[in-house]
Amino acid sequence: MTRRSLLSLGASVGAGLVLRRPSLAFQSGPRIVQADLEAKAGWIPHAGRQAYRYSYNNQVPGPLIEARPGDTIRIRFTNSLPEETNLHFHGLHVSPTGNADNSFVMVAPGEQFQYELPLVANHPGGTFWIHPHMHGAVARQVWRGLAAPVIVRAELDAIPEVKAAAEVVLVLQDVTLGTDGIPVEPGFMQQMAGREGSVITAAGNVNPTIPIQKDGWVRLRLINASCSRFYRLQLEEHELYQIASDGGSLPAPVGLDELLLLPGQRADLMIQGSRAPGTYRLLNLPYNRGATGMGMGMGMMGMMGGTAGALSAPSTIATLAYSRQANRVVPLPQKLVSVAPLPPPSRVRSFTLGQSMGQGMMGGGMGFGINGRTFDPSRVDTRVRLGDVEDWEFLNPMAMDHPMHIHTNAFQIIQPDGSAQPAWRDVVLVRAGDRVRVRMAFQDFTGKLMYHCHIFDHEDLGMMGVLEISAEA
Repeated sequence: MTRRSLLSLGASVGAGLVLRRPSLAFQSGPRIVQADLEAKAGWIPHAGRQAYRYSYNNQVPGPLIEARPGDTIRIRFTNSLPEETNLHFHGLHVSPTGNADNSFVMVAPGEQFQYELPLVANHPGGTFWIHPHMHGAVARQVWRGLAAPVIVRAELDAIPEVKAAAEVVLVLQDVTLGTDGIPVEPGFMQQMAGREGSVITAAGNVNPTIPIQKDGWVRLRLINASCSRFYRLQLEEHELYQIASDGGSLPAPVGLDELLLLPGQRADLMIQGSRAPGTYRLLNLPYNRGATGMGMGMGMMGMMGGTAGALSAPSTIATLAYSRQANRVVPLPQKLVSVAPLPPPSRVRSFTLGQSMGQGMMGGGMGFGINGRTFDPSRVDTRVRLGDVEDWEFLNPMAMDHPMHIHTNAFQIIQPDGSAQPAWRDVVLVRAGDRVRVRMAFQDFTGKLMYHCHIFDHEDLGMMGVLEISAEA
């Protein structure tokens, strides 16, 4: 079965409206989910004015693509930008080679490329997203607007209490526009810190309204598609119940007063209309990401750029607005989808994050690196064997936080007692002066892929490595 009706859903999400699930969501049998996606530059409405943006299909964010385990996502991609670009399918467990999630592909201006992504039959359900992965240009292209949501529906979506909830996708983006409506490119020091924009949009709008019924539920699918901004989210007078993270469902709902959403991360939240009817703000609270410095250690804090994260007052991301009374009160289920811990690792590796001189900007000047080396696409930094389980420890002696992302295979975060958190993730926070260990199994696919800091300016400045998975030791 071929389904082309997906792209119309993206417009309703971009308008901040409730996303309704298509009737084919649980029809049996694998399908071909086919879509046309065009990256182009042009003037579109943005935050109450005309702005020059990079967009997918003239939308910022781009259209929603939706599939199920076993489906094949087929995208005819057209690059109408004035520069090279490509697509990365962030979080999807698909091949990193050929015409699948191949970050080494470069699509020239005016060219087309056919992406084909067969989803394995046991692919986790979840919220994923598309963004460019052209080294040296990722931050600029995402800053200008390139991002699109992807949903894979599976077990979690079939739970009656979850399935009954209204559903909204909020792609969070930020940008700074000049008086002429053109995105302002940051200076070198802002890139070292990681750019943050003066305007934040959710589902393409400034402060969209999210309707909720009194005593009813809303499921928020959140995607942090900003270049560098950490979102510290809190909903006035409401508890947040997280039911999914980057790699899919949690085993049980987790009640939160606030949620920290890193660049690249996703989270699914359930919200109940349990308060007095009215309007309530979804707030982004201040968060300090740390400071840049000339050296790699904590003692050099602030020598170059000062604070890397905004410390301003809370801002409003969206507004929850009560409407009519729900027909019935549905309790949140206590169990969702079980998450099995990975077995003990066959190997432990260490990755030290830092600043470096060399293959950065400014003619080979200062940049970032991993284990003392800046990114080189022709070099393989880490080799692993298909089927192995490994622990990777990220050490951060710097004075600023780094969210680290690994392509293709999700991981579990190892807690101080040595146990694995019961959740699948593909972005992990490595705080300033701290270390974090993650465990992953290299399953299903061989080939070359990337691991990197998901502050896109840091990735562009060299904090990225090449991983090769092979069938041989």
